[in-house]
Amino acid sequence: MMSSMVTGSRWVVPSKFREAGIRRVMLTMVAFAHCLLSLQVSAQLGGSFPWQSELYTDHELIGRIWDSRRGQFVTDAELWDTLLESSYVLLGEKHDNPDHHALQLRVLQALINADNVDKLTMEMLDNTASENLDAFLETRFESEEALKNFLNWDDQGWNWAFYGGLIQAAHRANVPVSAGNLDPETVMQVYSSPTSAEIEGVLDAEVMSRLLADIDESHCGLLPESQFPPMVRVQQTRDHTMARSLLLDEGQNDGLAVLITGNYHARKDLGVPNYLIAQHPELEWSDILSLAFLEAVPGEMDPRAYLDQFSDRSAYDFIWFTPAVSNADYCDSMR
Repeated sequence: MMSSMVTGSRWVVPSKFREAGIRRVMLTMVAFAHCLLSLQVSAQLGGSFPWQSELYTDHELIGRIWDSRRGQFVTDAELWDTLLESSYVLLGEKHDNPDHHALQLRVLQALINADNVDKLTMEMLDNTASENLDAFLETRFESEEALKNFLNWDDQGWNWAFYGGLIQAAHRANVPVSAGNLDPETVMQVYSSPTSAEIEGVLDAEVMSRLLADIDESHCGLLPESQFPPMVRVQQTRDHTMARSLLLDEGQNDGLAVLITGNYHARKDLGVPNYLIAQHPELEWSDILSLAFLEAVPGEMDPRAYLDQFSDRSAYDFIWFTPAVSNADYCDSMR
């Protein structure tokens, strides 16, 4: 019999075994808490969703979540577990689709409820709002109009009904908000200036060629070719600015940073994630999660067809499919 195991008629557990037992109990409690939290929050992500967009609601991809890394559909709970493992979460959107904004709010609120958000960065806010945002959390707003005025909100460019809930959720939860975009004056300066060293070389030549082609396509072939390079420069500078604004400060290591932006900016093959890595080389690609909300296309049932990647990285880690808000040909209205 081991010495110190028995003292009189009373059994005594040696300290090394007692400490090991406590560690096991603590680890079990942590694992249980994580599991319980995952179940609670995945329930918030899941469930029926009242689609507001009306086109292609019977498409078989609607409401499903595609994991491009594993090449399979996943559940809300599986998406949630991956979100929790990330340092940066990029939530893409088609700017005029109300379902994308409602789902963004659902994801953001779930992360907030888990006390897991250290910063919210918005493409919809430009650097004219930055000074006011320093006082965002200390300011109490008597109305939504007061909040919009505080933010210098651009009603012409961004529908407040889509984004107000996100900003208000952050304010209620004491989550700092930062501006991710450039104001019009800065855009013109970037347009007419040489490419800055900060963005030079972040993307390789093949991806840059794709950016030039996309600029042409997105302007329906109506843009003079001489304007392609400055337009790409503006696009890159926007991505760089969002990445810089999104970066967590020293000491903000417990939670994650969330970016609300268009799907194109959220791309891991050519968008904001590349500039995050360039500014913070210690980051791993796996630290950055890109979740795109994409409209289903009639007749296209293969989720891989929606990735259309331009490098060795998939455009998005996850795609959440939604109905479409319109089937109008944008280029027809431009011609």
